[in-house]
Amino acid sequence: MFDDATTALLRSVLDEVCRNVATAETGMRTHVASKILEAARQGELSPEQLRQVGRDALSRAPTMWL
Repeated sequence: MFDDATTALLRSVLDEVCRNVATAETGMRTHVASKILEAARQGELSPEQLRQVGRDALSRAPTMWL
């Protein structure tokens, strides 16, 4: 999968993007995490680009998760 540094980066980006999402909102956090992981698997490892992917996922989340 990913090395420790990349895993730490992905977790940091997820935490930053979801800082205003309650930890109990697992569906929302999972949705954002999956989009960030998808981008990383495609080779996108720029912190700023990953943040943008996460923000886009957060803004386009299905309304049932809001």
